[in-house]
Amino acid sequence: MKNIENSTQHTPMMTQYLKIKAENPEILLFYRMGDFYELFYDDAKKAASLLDISLTKRGQSAGEPIPMAGVPYHSVEGYLAKLVALGESVAICEQIGDPATSKGPVERKVVRIVTPGTVSDEALLPERQDNLVACVYQEKNTYALATLDMTSGRFLITELPNTALLSAELQRTQPAEILYPEDFAEKAMLEHYKGLRRRPIWEFELVTAIQLLNRQFGTQSLAGFGVEKATVALCAAGCLLHYAQETQRTALPHINSIHLSQNSETILLDSATRRNLELTTNLTGGLENTLASVLDKCVTPMGSRLLKRWIHQPTRDFTKLHNRQQTILALQQNERVEVLQPLLQQVGDMERILARVALRTARPRDLTRLKTALAQLPDIAKYTGNLTACLDQMLAKMDDFSELHELLERAIIDNPPQLIRDGGVIAEGYNAELDEWRSLSAGATQFLEDLEVREREKTGIDTLKIGFNAVHGYYIQISQGQAHKAPIHYVRRQTLKNAERYIIPELKTYEDKVLKAKGASLALEKQLYDELFDLILPHLAELQLTSLILAELDVLTNLAERAESLHYVMPTFNTKRGINIKGGRHPVVEQVLKDPFIANPVYLDAQRHLLIVTGPNMGGKSTYMRQIALITLMAYIGSFVPADSAEIGPIDRIFTRIGASDDLASGRSTFMVEMTEMANILHQSTENSLVLVDEIGRGTSTYDGLSLAWACAEWLAKKTQSLTLFATHYFELTSLPNQLKGVANVHLDALEHNDTIAFMHAVQEGAASKSYGLAVAALAGVPKPVIKLAKQKLSQLEQLSQQTNMLHEDPQQDWLSENVQNEPANSPLVVSNEPSAVELALQDIDPDGLTPKQALEVLYKLKGLLD
Repeated sequence: MKNIENSTQHTPMMTQYLKIKAENPEILLFYRMGDFYELFYDDAKKAASLLDISLTKRGQSAGEPIPMAGVPYHSVEGYLAKLVALGESVAICEQIGDPATSKGPVERKVVRIVTPGTVSDEALLPERQDNLVACVYQEKNTYALATLDMTSGRFLITELPNTALLSAELQRTQPAEILYPEDFAEKAMLEHYKGLRRRPIWEFELVTAIQLLNRQFGTQSLAGFGVEKATVALCAAGCLLHYAQETQRTALPHINSIHLSQNSETILLDSATRRNLELTTNLTGGLENTLASVLDKCVTPMGSRLLKRWIHQPTRDFTKLHNRQQTILALQQNERVEVLQPLLQQVGDMERILARVALRTARPRDLTRLKTALAQLPDIAKYTGNLTACLDQMLAKMDDFSELHELLERAIIDNPPQLIRDGGVIAEGYNAELDEWRSLSAGATQFLEDLEVREREKTGIDTLKIGFNAVHGYYIQISQGQAHKAPIHYVRRQTLKNAERYIIPELKTYEDKVLKAKGASLALEKQLYDELFDLILPHLAELQLTSLILAELDVLTNLAERAESLHYVMPTFNTKRGINIKGGRHPVVEQVLKDPFIANPVYLDAQRHLLIVTGPNMGGKSTYMRQIALITLMAYIGSFVPADSAEIGPIDRIFTRIGASDDLASGRSTFMVEMTEMANILHQSTENSLVLVDEIGRGTSTYDGLSLAWACAEWLAKKTQSLTLFATHYFELTSLPNQLKGVANVHLDALEHNDTIAFMHAVQEGAASKSYGLAVAALAGVPKPVIKLAKQKLSQLEQLSQQTNMLHEDPQQDWLSENVQNEPANSPLVVSNEPSAVELALQDIDPDGLTPKQALEVLYKLKGLLD
């Protein structure tokens, strides 16, 4: 912005603007001027581009034209919504002084800052998704994440041991805004997120953070929240709370606690698993054909958001899961779904309404919705009481809000205007003084009608009529043809083309009286409206708890409806590790298929913990593996599952390595992405992890790929002993069950006839008998001459393989020694009487102590020697 530094060169108004802008340098400033919010200089240029509005000029200041753009104040929400969606923040600068008494520019100040993560306005928020602001922080090898939902007051912190888990948490929470310290070493992992905000180091000081949090919660110590030892996370929480207070410029009474999330409480899902299982977004980024799209028929937005949190954080608390299951079962058996859902629908988004009440930004219609929500509580209690002990405990936590409901019933009309400034919000009979002012204002119509009739009779002017406009107030209008008849006491106020307008003392006196009544009425109404907040806020914590209970009831009622409609069964849990699903179905695929879904079983336990899955492309391997993961996940949120029966043991993490594509932005090939995901599984999985691996090694040469797939499968079978499904096209792996305990073969069948293939989609024990690649290629439309040539080449390769493929030999035989003995003297495998190169490669190797990296290095050495 050229020449704006020296404020003495500018007009008083622009000097005021530049001072306020200097306090908010990195965000757009909406500067209120009359009926518009104006932007100047670079802000104007940026807003004009982002909002597609006109960029104009406003005279000159300091000898330079001033770029200017503006939006009407009455439609500002639409523009704010667009900016927030783009990750921008906006400082709202209002006129707070009285223009009538101001000398120079009217006093203005920033009253709030609208940011993507801290918005609470209904029009600016995604209705059925959480809207979070997050803060990341690092000290040595500990990473911290704090998240705040401004629309509910939900304040969570967690500490993580590595960047992989931090990345997974960010991918799970999908914050609209992320704060980070200016010296954050892992900034590269944040670059693809919108709404990044760099914060000064001092905002992360532990002592300051603890003081700030205690002041917010009205406590002397954080011990009651169980977070005092999470010092790194508290540093992030302190910065986050400071940012919330800075942007809202008001008290935040709805933020009244903080919770430390522990990894041991939930099943951990990394970012690849969330993506591959298509939990809430599909692989193309859409919302259709996801697990949430099938399960989420909640009737309240807050219930929908809670269900998505459950899906992304399945609980490992078996007591909680049992209570959810019993509640769903009771709601089904007692046929309460149909009666409860209409009642819950009337509750609406009580959670976010309460946040706006806490911020004192709630609009009149928010209060009528709150009134409607409170009116449903007695009936909801009636239809949920005495069903389960869990439901009774939930209901016992809800206070009696009958007095608050009665207050809102008396105070607010049933269908109020959108804004309090429009008036007509407070109900008649609520305040006697307001009723008097309104009565005076309302009597104007009759007074004016009577005055008009009286003046017509006195003057004999039949065109005389009385009117009103905002500029000139009340007036008597007479046509030009009869203007000469106007009495001498009529004072001309305005001349029009076809009429003259006059004022008389009696009308002026009444105008002053009416305008005073209207002004007094609106002022008193605004005062009474603000006092309603004061009366509601003492009940805020209890109301928040009630909204959470109602959201959970909505989710459970919804899951009961889904179980009934989609024919789901209640899974059982046990302490022995394993998964036993009979007649399992993919919850999403079965909804989009026109034909009946082919249900399939799976059985995994300590003695059978790795299944080698073979079968043709398009045969259903990926669907089969995903459905096992989704059924397991659904069980761990308390939902019933799509199966004939399901028995599931303890699960600590779910991993998937399914499909891959280039990560061009980070310079990573398909193979690199594949290996990175596989490395994460090999390092992090345990015997209680569910691991899905699909076609590992496809991104490199055949021998490399086979070697990697073999080594990874063997590692999972022998070392981690995870519950694993390992899909592959390398038929060499089907010999693993003969060599390793706990490994078995299953396959998805297909029938081939001439040049056609029929996929049976049924899982059978044992390995697939052959590959159907050429048949699938023909089905895809590859030209017949190409298929014919491929068959010829396949025959040649199979003959060659029979002669050279040593991997098919019995691993117990010393085939390396035999082949070395048969080598000519100058072979690289034979070096006189010295140890062979192969023997050197294998010496001092402990097969039971290999790391995944060492195993791959040995395989590469062998490959190089034998090629």
